[in-house]
Amino acid sequence: MNNTTTNRVNSIDGIRGFSLFGILLANLLIFQYGLWGKDEIEFFSLSSVDQVMYGVIKIAIEGSFMPIFTFLFGYSLIMMKESLERRKLKVKRHVARRALFLIAIGIVHSTFLWEGDILFFYGLMSFFLLLFLKRKKTTILVWGLVLFGIMQFFVILGSFVEVDGAEEDVIDPETLMPYIERSIDIYESGTYSEIMNFRNNEVPIEEDGLVLLAMVLVAPIFSAPMFLFGMYAAKVKLFLNPKKEKKRYLFGSILLIPVGLFLQTTYFFFPEVNWTQISISMGGTLLSLGYISLFALLYTKASTVTFIKIFENVGKLSMTNYLLQTVICTTIFYGYGLGLFGQLGVTWGILLGIAVFGFQVLCSTLYLKYFRSGPFEKMSRIWTYLTFSGRAKVKYRKEKAAA
Repeated sequence: MNNTTTNRVNSIDGIRGFSLFGILLANLLIFQYGLWGKDEIEFFSLSSVDQVMYGVIKIAIEGSFMPIFTFLFGYSLIMMKESLERRKLKVKRHVARRALFLIAIGIVHSTFLWEGDILFFYGLMSFFLLLFLKRKKTTILVWGLVLFGIMQFFVILGSFVEVDGAEEDVIDPETLMPYIERSIDIYESGTYSEIMNFRNNEVPIEEDGLVLLAMVLVAPIFSAPMFLFGMYAAKVKLFLNPKKEKKRYLFGSILLIPVGLFLQTTYFFFPEVNWTQISISMGGTLLSLGYISLFALLYTKASTVTFIKIFENVGKLSMTNYLLQTVICTTIFYGYGLGLFGQLGVTWGILLGIAVFGFQVLCSTLYLKYFRSGPFEKMSRIWTYLTFSGRAKVKYRKEKAAA
């Protein structure tokens, strides 16, 4: 079936599946060492090989695959809008309902399974992005660039302007180290209820009201650019015909990937130098755009199409597979499962990630032979469209028949 009929873009599904693979590899650091422990990795006495692989993950994967998912969320938002308009349905109403579903699933996910949830935030950002749904493509691009510039300004300001006691108020090393020690004990051998209680009630930071309010207010500024860039890409119909856009993707790959890797590497080796703060801020975004360009470029070569298509089925079931990764990995690493928290190592963790993703490729391929959408995708559509079939009502067909 062609894209016009299915309203799907194969390359987008492929890139989404690719991003889920990278997200899994990055999240394995959290599954293995905790949300705070992954950045205090010296606490876990890694082998020399694991230290190298840890560097690879931090430079090439962490912070650069989640923005891909964010970009694609913005892209899919425009596709959803256009689909609703063709059916003469209320756009904002349906987008808002989907946002509420994401918020609900995100709350359940973060409360009962894992603290690294992104769905809740995506649901909240959906309401912010309603402001841009009907804007012109140039307006969306300009706003994306402006907010990206503002983000860099805040990063520079935060790097060079020191506020007495600010760092200690947010993260106190004397609090962080005991927290990590306790997290190892709880996650490795705790029961489900003990782990859930620890995750939901203990954090190594002082909950300053003004700091938390500031974080909430600036969060859209820091995350909005990639959402908006994705919306712009959908507006200009990128990825619909990769072969015709080959030069664009080749240029993006050659330029953005090396620059992004350089910036990420600079921060990894010199994190205490003030000016490298902007390296990590810009590096992840540029690297993610480079990866998107590279993956789209692969669709222009017949020799690679078979390989990259393995990602498409995972991408079509992205929400289900994202949540399944949590279930699998928490069962492997947490005390109510195999209890391997902090024990497997980064290298074996990467191999585990490859195995888990391979399992998802196989299951997704078999599943889609019998069903059109995943269970969570189906629930989302049922709630969004308020139909048991999970399909949007097609008003224009009725009008055409009546005429």
